[in-house]
Amino acid sequence: MKDNKPLPQFKSEQEERKFWENHDATEYFDMDQPVRMSFPNLKPTTKSITLRMPLSMYDDLKNLANKQDVPYQSMMKMFLADKIKEQYS
Repeated sequence: MKDNKPLPQFKSEQEERKFWENHDATEYFDMDQPVRMSFPNLKPTTKSITLRMPLSMYDDLKNLANKQDVPYQSMMKMFLADKIKEQYS
């Protein structure tokens, strides 16, 4: 482990941004000791797609979603996520 420079205190995010534009993070952090970060409010990027399916399947999906008081797109995402998870297990 090497001695790292002390990190300055910043008055604003803009001041910190300017600082990092001209400084190397390896001088301030030990890159051999990673820190696990959590970003609970970070929303994943989404992409709109078009999906063709039989009308009867669409109607069944909407009926199932309606019975559970869930938007049908959300239900479709839950079904897909479950199947993907199953395939990776």
